[in-house]
Order: sequence, then structure tokens, then C-alpha cells
Amino acid sequence: MKLNANQFEFDLRPGTIDDVPLLHAFIHEMAVFEKLTLYATEASLREAFFGAQPAAYTLLAFDEGKPIGYIVYLYNFSTMLGQRGLWLEDLYVRPEYRGKGVGKALMAYLKTFAVEQGCGRFEWMVLDWNEDAIAFYKGLGAQMLDDWRVCRVVMG
Repeated sequence: MKLNANQFEFDLRPGTIDDVPLLHAFIHEMAVFEKLTLYATEASLREAFFGAQPAAYTLLAFDEGKPIGYIVYLYNFSTMLGQRGLWLEDLYVRPEYRGKGVGKALMAYLKTFAVEQGCGRFEWMVLDWNEDAIAFYKGLGAQMLDDWRVCRVVMG
């Protein structure tokens, strides 16, 4: 499908098993930017996205065939709402395409998609030091939930 971003048109499509190397490269780029350690391998991504029980889904953005960004999303569930929600795990746009409205168009697409899927909310996390991302998300109307903390237990 075609998406428009500030007079800039780009293609968005679901990832396929053949896109796993590209997806892994994108995730590596994001990990470097966010100063995180990448443990995922192409094999683990292949299983996570295209195995018998997919854990998440991916969309890839292209400018005239050139990969420019990706999204990873999954469904969660809110007992308080009694509805599933859409969780954005990754949104990444290559630096040379930032500021062109690509991220905004991707977020608008996901918000519409969440409504179509009957989701009660659309959520994600942002690193507290990433002021550009925080400003971007606030500009989209996102609320920062300062009264909630992320809890994590690492397995293995």
C-alpha cells in the first residue's frame, strides 16, 4: 500500500520470511542508535515472526524499492478494558528519512489499524533520554504515563 507523508509517498507492506535479513539489519541499526545490545538472530526472528505461532508482526517501508524503515507490533490484552490492545515494539526510520513525515504516517496507519482490529488502546515505550522521540510522540497526542514503571525478568 502507498502512504503519504508531507508530499512524500512511500510503500508499506507486511514483512515476509524473505525479509528476515533486512529486518535483522534494521533491528541492529536501531540497537546501535538506542545503545542496546542485540541478541536476536535471523533464526530467532524467523521463528518469532513466521513460525507456527507468530509472536509479533512486522511492516516494512520502502522509497522506490529502497528500505527506509520498519515497524514491529503485537497484540496485548487489558483486563480493565476487557479488550485487546496494540503494542508497538519497534518504530524505526533511517536517519536520512527522518523529518519527512514517515514516522507520523506510520503511527497514523497503526492507530487506524488498531481501531479496525477492535483494540481498546495503542501503547509503546520510549527511552527517557530520547527527547526527540518523546517530543514526536507528544506531538501525536500520546500521554506519558509517569506513574507506571516497567518491570522485567530476563529469562536465561
